[in-house]
Amino acid sequence: MTVEAYLAGREAEAIQTLMAYCRIPSVSTDPAFAEGIAQAAAFVADQLRHAGFPTVEQVPTAGHPCVFAEWIVDPAKPTVLIYGHYDVQPPDPLDKWRVPPFDPVVKDDRIWARGVSDDKGPMLIPILVAAAYGAVNGAPPLNLKVLFEGEEESGSPNFEPTVAAMKDRLACDLVLSADGAMWRADLPSMTVATRGMAAVEVTVTGAGKDLHSGRHGGTAPNPIRALARMMASLHDEAGDVAVPGFDDGARQPDPAISRAIVEVGFDAPGYFDSIGADHPDPMPTGEALLTRQWLKPTLEFNGISGGYQGTGTKTVIPSEASVKITCRLVAGQDPDQVMTAIEAHLATVLPSGYRMDVHRHGPGTHAFALDPHLPALATAEGVLAEVLGAKPLRVAMGATVPIGDVFARQLGVGAIFFSFATSDEDYHAPNEYFRLSSFRTGQVAWARLLDRLAHGGI
Repeated sequence: MTVEAYLAGREAEAIQTLMAYCRIPSVSTDPAFAEGIAQAAAFVADQLRHAGFPTVEQVPTAGHPCVFAEWIVDPAKPTVLIYGHYDVQPPDPLDKWRVPPFDPVVKDDRIWARGVSDDKGPMLIPILVAAAYGAVNGAPPLNLKVLFEGEEESGSPNFEPTVAAMKDRLACDLVLSADGAMWRADLPSMTVATRGMAAVEVTVTGAGKDLHSGRHGGTAPNPIRALARMMASLHDEAGDVAVPGFDDGARQPDPAISRAIVEVGFDAPGYFDSIGADHPDPMPTGEALLTRQWLKPTLEFNGISGGYQGTGTKTVIPSEASVKITCRLVAGQDPDQVMTAIEAHLATVLPSGYRMDVHRHGPGTHAFALDPHLPALATAEGVLAEVLGAKPLRVAMGATVPIGDVFARQLGVGAIFFSFATSDEDYHAPNEYFRLSSFRTGQVAWARLLDRLAHGGI
């Protein structure tokens, strides 16, 4: 029996395993779900033991544990490290779900549940494939190591320190990430770049207390007015970031990504329809929109507050106003330098008579760009072309997935995103689902990829 035949013959069992996994409410950001996190870590460890990994352990961190496993078949063979995460986003808003988020339902050849696409379905696939190799051939075709974390959906605050502390144990030739997503279900793609992140909160203070807007209007400093003018100075008329030094160090992307932007045929009017926005005039091209989403650094306002927020009116001049800002960065930008540039610019446009405080939310995350000439990338692309019937496009991801940069700096190896989730599966939103067709195809693709990597494809 072949590995692929073994996997096909156990499809029903695999689906039941995935459903059991999705019943565990492993929300990492909310302490109320601490028991679910513990259950999920134990579940993953049990699945790895069942698959045949001789070494399986939970690794304590300052937050939620990582699950580490290894199966060394021959030190002379290549070693692959598989990454994934067992935590999920909060299910809110609950009233928008058509099914209970932690009571999986199979319908229309899809599994519906919180976390099934991001990342429980995709990360279960390599475990099933490893088990199939063990059952059919006695062992996988190369050395396997696994590191699954429990804090990806809450910013991975303890992931890099864990990787740094385990550097020797995690040594490998290549990282394969089961996390990520393809661009479209009908369009094979390889994510070769992800954006970094920098986050700050800016607070502007005027008077030492809230003031009556009749008694003090026109004379007292109004921090909302000041902050609004400061915010407007961060972009030019075209919407590009206008902060001096913001994009210092930004590198040119892989030319294959620019070609993919053209080949995708992105529907600009359809995009604005899909997000419920009016059409701009003039309408930008699809290529222009994707270039902004994939290849341009951004500075976005995520929330603004100040003064009275309740029902009705309150005639008050607030003492302070604040804005939350996040920036998505491209390869070559340094998060610390970006935040310094923003703070310096805001200091120059802060009106006299006001005070400003800038709070940085962590050190930020560097962007990641995979070496376009990495042999394993071509190997993975060949497998996808074979199982999906078309040559995959090399695409970028507008979101931030910090693991690529972490593995590059800590382990000195590339990370290939080999996930079979797709961007339309409503992860992070109500009614998340995962295509069972992707679950099947993913197992075939992972089995072939491990075999090819073992025989010179790395």
